[in-house]
Amino acid sequence: MTEHAKSPPPGGDSRISTGVPGLDDVLCGGLTPSRLYLLEGTPGTGKTTLALQFLREGTARGERTLYVTLSETSDELRAAAATHGWTLDGIDVYELVDEMGLDPDSEQSILHPSEIELGETVHEVIARVEESKPDRLVFDSLSELRLLAQNPLRYRRQILALKRFFAKRACTVMMLDDKTSETGDVQLHSIAHGVLSLDQMPREYGSERRRLRIVKMRGIKFRGGFHDLLLETGGIRVFPRLIAAEHHASFDPKGKSTGSGELDLLLGGGLVPGTNTLLLGPSGIGKTTTAIRCMLAALERGESATYYLFDEGLGTLLARSATLGMDLAPHIEAGRLVITQLDPAEVSPGEFATMVREAVEERGATFVSIDSLNAYLHAMPGEEFLILQMHELLSYLNQQGVTTLLVLGQHGVVGEVRTDVDLSYLSDCILLFRFFEAKGEVRAALSVVKSRVNAHERSIRELKFGPGGLRVGEALGDFEGVLSGLPAYRGKVAMLAGQGEVR
Repeated sequence: MTEHAKSPPPGGDSRISTGVPGLDDVLCGGLTPSRLYLLEGTPGTGKTTLALQFLREGTARGERTLYVTLSETSDELRAAAATHGWTLDGIDVYELVDEMGLDPDSEQSILHPSEIELGETVHEVIARVEESKPDRLVFDSLSELRLLAQNPLRYRRQILALKRFFAKRACTVMMLDDKTSETGDVQLHSIAHGVLSLDQMPREYGSERRRLRIVKMRGIKFRGGFHDLLLETGGIRVFPRLIAAEHHASFDPKGKSTGSGELDLLLGGGLVPGTNTLLLGPSGIGKTTTAIRCMLAALERGESATYYLFDEGLGTLLARSATLGMDLAPHIEAGRLVITQLDPAEVSPGEFATMVREAVEERGATFVSIDSLNAYLHAMPGEEFLILQMHELLSYLNQQGVTTLLVLGQHGVVGEVRTDVDLSYLSDCILLFRFFEAKGEVRAALSVVKSRVNAHERSIRELKFGPGGLRVGEALGDFEGVLSGLPAYRGKVAMLAGQGEVR
């Protein structure tokens, strides 16, 4: 056993990649080599997929890899790998229980626990490791070994024996456990150098949510808490929890035009980079059109923009914008604008935050619009800390100097108008839209009720949309009760004329 023993590298900053996108970020650099790790999770959470990615990464780096399996056959493993478009070329797969092992007349049956310190199973693992001398090893799974040991004492002694054996070799070991033990085997946590826990949460509608948490990791810093992950064709991808304090950038906080001089005056100088603006009002009043007008002005200045669309169809949005004289197609073709249509029932908060980060850091987006928050929030009624996640995302965008527009719909048309969730305290600026009745018509009013960066107008102005785009009228100084939707006319303020109308 000592002939091939190698001294593990010192702790230091030496790390190895897990091969899982996003997981190295969670681990602040990867795993410490030549250590034993526990990967636990209930069946279906993605343990085998993650373990295969870990070994494939080692193979790609020219390392020797070994997969020891008690729970699946090599054919099943290869079939599972094929569903991701992978092969197991370069990975040594060793079936610890074969047909001979299942034969009750076999002399080397492992269906009965050994009475010596190391059971036959552990001896076979050691023999295989000494033969192949792997740099990375996966043991799948501890649940079968626990059954073979039959009592906790023998099971723990076998695990300790394996750990001592691997400690004398430059081998990074990942042991899988499906958490089927009634006691949870907390003792394993104390034995392992690090513990990674996978979890999945079924929902009443939409796909289940999977997430990862680093329970412990000796000697290195890591990002605590739960991190959303996606298991799809091609493997697992982890979305590290966004920590806004880690991301800062320098930018010019000078206000920029919305494309409407009147709206700029109402805002006190336009939209300021590094701030977020909430467009708040009932459905159909023009929140999306206003957001498109502001984004189009940024695109015409040469900025890059990203629009996240949760409610409206992409074709409908493009056709309506073109009808109002705001054609977005040239900017999409030029690559300055990316419109992403999302299904909120399939997107987790962590995945969405990562999408936004990639738009800002990789595509250089300086203008981001989220339309709307209603579908995104309603699709996740069980996400208790969704508002806190949104706070972190908006703080990140602000610190990156991004101009952010948030569209939030309210219930009702006139009279009492309600909001399911209060995001006003997260917003730097709030544009409030309201319907009101005048001269037998339903009209729209706009006001700025909050701005942390500009000395904005307190007036309420009429808003109208047409082939010429967005128009903001004079202050409705002769009206009272506009925001309630039931105004009283006290003067002679002229309304904005519509198409074909004469003022």
